[in-house]
Amino acid sequence: MNSSTFQEATRPFMYGKIHRCTITEANLDYIGSITIDPLLLTATGIFPYTQVDVVNITNGNRLQTYVIPGTTGAGEICLNGAAAHLFNKGDLAIIMAYEQCPVRQLPGRISKAVMVNQNNQITEIMTYTTPSLEELEEGKIPSRAGECYSKKQAG
Repeated sequence: MNSSTFQEATRPFMYGKIHRCTITEANLDYIGSITIDPLLLTATGIFPYTQVDVVNITNGNRLQTYVIPGTTGAGEICLNGAAAHLFNKGDLAIIMAYEQCPVRQLPGRISKAVMVNQNNQITEIMTYTTPSLEELEEGKIPSRAGECYSKKQAG
């Protein structure tokens, strides 16, 4: 393979998530997608019409769909169309967005976790820097094993 056709290896990178949001509606009669408050999209860096994974904490369902913006400041998280069969109003969920990233660009890349309360209002934005494999091997990165969601964060 010559250098002009070589493509660098990439991996999906989770750059932003909305953690433990509350589903405000499940609308079967909509064409499809997930409606999200633009304030949450801005905080995570998720663009409208891009793909996300949505995990239902309440029942374990998981799906991929695309984002549409809702009403700014309303805190809405609405599963639309067929996805509404997998979620109910009041369910807790995690919404995760990914980008394809060249492997050499992963170390030092930032991931955001947007923490929200029961009304989907932002309570905290946590950032994580991706370590290099060398930093992992040398034990320079603290273990995150056993981390639990704190009810205190739910505000």
